[in-house]
Amino acid sequence: MNSEPVHSICVFCASSNRVDARYLQEAHDVGGVIAASGKHLVYGGGHNGLMGAVADGALENGGEVTGIMPEFLMKRESLHNGLTTNHIVETMHERQAMMQDLSDAFLILPGGMGTLAELFEVITWKQLGHHEKPIVILNTFGYWDHLLSFMDYTMAEKFVNSDVHPLWQVVENLDKIKPILGLR
Repeated sequence: MNSEPVHSICVFCASSNRVDARYLQEAHDVGGVIAASGKHLVYGGGHNGLMGAVADGALENGGEVTGIMPEFLMKRESLHNGLTTNHIVETMHERQAMMQDLSDAFLILPGGMGTLAELFEVITWKQLGHHEKPIVILNTFGYWDHLLSFMDYTMAEKFVNSDVHPLWQVVENLDKIKPILGLR
């Protein structure tokens, strides 16, 4: 586990507005706690869904928020205009690399395919020794239960070494994230 202090937290999460309001509220609360703890939020730059909620929560609590969005996505997703910093990049690969470079830790909230891609990339990069940053999966309302079960299955079937388990931590609520990431 990384012993370096956490100053900036990258949050991966959904951009969908169609999700249950309880997910949006938890994302908003996460952003608020990150900001109230004096941490910098780094995320995908969107205004919709959990992405917008986490950014709004941080901004409403006086936090600094950096968004990173590929230019081509701006046609599909609404860029959050109230952020401290917006970076427009060319590709998803550039976005992912910049998010990782600007962050000391990764927090994964409920999300879809993009969130899964981001989660597996940071786990893979950690497994390969490219970083030692904490990876925390917030299993809000059991959202990730099936994925976590599948990850265990890949280890049981010997497709993935069981030594990857310590690469991430799973928590069920915001209070359990606080000590891991140095939040108040």
